[in-house]
Amino acid sequence: MPGLGWATDPHLNFVSPERLDCFCGELIAENPEAVLLTGDLAEAPSLGGILTRIEQNVQRPVYFVLGNHDYYRSSIERVRNAVAQHCRASKWLTYLNTAGVVELSRETALVGHDGWGDAGYGAYWLSRVRLSDFELITDFIGLDRGALWRRLRELGAEAGEHFRSVLAQALPRYRNVIIATHVPPFDRAAWHEGRMSEPGWLPYFSCKAAGEAIREAFENHPQCRGLVVCGHTHGGGEVDILPNLHVTTGAAVYEKPAAQRVLPWT
Repeated sequence: MPGLGWATDPHLNFVSPERLDCFCGELIAENPEAVLLTGDLAEAPSLGGILTRIEQNVQRPVYFVLGNHDYYRSSIERVRNAVAQHCRASKWLTYLNTAGVVELSRETALVGHDGWGDAGYGAYWLSRVRLSDFELITDFIGLDRGALWRRLRELGAEAGEHFRSVLAQALPRYRNVIIATHVPPFDRAAWHEGRMSEPGWLPYFSCKAAGEAIREAFENHPQCRGLVVCGHTHGGGEVDILPNLHVTTGAAVYEKPAAQRVLPWT
């Protein structure tokens, strides 16, 4: 069928090769034309091998962004460079951070970026939350609270500028745009147990800079429709940001990777 078999946060480094193969089978059970993965596929040491096994199983285009866990035990730059190189040698893999606007049909395009919790929403300075990111990703190790805030803001701004650029290219040409990211770009899309995440968690579970860029683009193109798909919080939910902009956040459970649904593009 013309659509994307979508999954998020499968954390495939926690499962056996046999369970990984089963997960891939679930992704293509309805015979979508392509697959979309919105991050937290593995951790850096195992990411390349898992990407290879996914493409060997699904045998069709695999579009993806990375999540924070994909950088564990390495750095953001090293992982992104390695993934970009891996994709250049692959028949099926496309890392959306480097892909620009991907045409799915004459009316529908796909764009994407990892995003990052950028301390734009919630109560960063009052939060007592301490993510494993800050001990397991080289970019954050040893940063004090102020330096960490600045780095998170830089990563969020990078995502915002990416979406501003690709949507400026896509929206004049396509009626429908699917936006893939790992981190929810709006606070109302950062679901936890059926409601918005608490102020102490929102700085790390939402990317305000990306959301502002996406919202602005669709406000300026009311004739277009946007669907944002994301994950990260492991809590599922749906929210309309604008009449023409909808966000679906996928649920996830550690050690139980699962396909979400097929995203139609017609």
